[in-house]
Amino acid sequence: MKQLAETDVQSTSTSLIDGMLSTRTIRRYTDDPVPDHVLRDIFFAATRAPSGSNRQPFRFLVLRSGPLAVQAKQLIAEGAQAAWDAKRARDGYDAGSGSDHGTAKARFAVTMQHYVDHFASTPILVLACLNRYRAPEYTEGASVYPACQNLLLAARAYGYGGAMTMFHNNVDPELRALLAIPQSTALCATITIGRPAGRHGAVRRLPLQELVFEETWEQPAPWASDPPGTTFTSAGPPPSRPI
Repeated sequence: MKQLAETDVQSTSTSLIDGMLSTRTIRRYTDDPVPDHVLRDIFFAATRAPSGSNRQPFRFLVLRSGPLAVQAKQLIAEGAQAAWDAKRARDGYDAGSGSDHGTAKARFAVTMQHYVDHFASTPILVLACLNRYRAPEYTEGASVYPACQNLLLAARAYGYGGAMTMFHNNVDPELRALLAIPQSTALCATITIGRPAGRHGAVRRLPLQELVFEETWEQPAPWASDPPGTTFTSAGPPPSRPI
């Protein structure tokens, strides 16, 4: 199985670096199903991730089209809608530049609304979980989120895309009861996976010198310069200098 997975991965056209630089959050999907052999290889890659003391406490619960999966998708979709409604109002997505349909703020609001409106019909919904072996503490995410990133990178390599959310939070008790998830297992992320209705592309972030320091805090590393042609994000808090 490992040899087959490695052969399949080598047949894809996306290099590791290219995948890391272009794995965007994908929130619009076609209705195409994800084949079993692709799911197998994506999750094989996800489970190769490191974890504390190599305990491998991460677990993935995959929801496709079974009766319980349909109920769980609808349940989380309701939580997603409530979470987005609250964020949209709290962060003023319909005010200021949000009223101009050509702005990044307005486009993001449209994308998010489409995402939550169609959440229940997502081809694949994944609950990323953590089997706790001690009391909850702040470092435990380090044993599950690397596996989530492996999952998204592997999906990208096969031409699929995903989005990692926390939309399960609003319906955690109901979800546990429906899917028989024990209280000792933490629900750490909800990940949607499917064939992108659009496309992947270059990921935009803050300039490298604002994120990477050398020797002392906020001392830019002289070698930390962005490649020519790099474009930067306008999302998030205002940057420390114009971009």
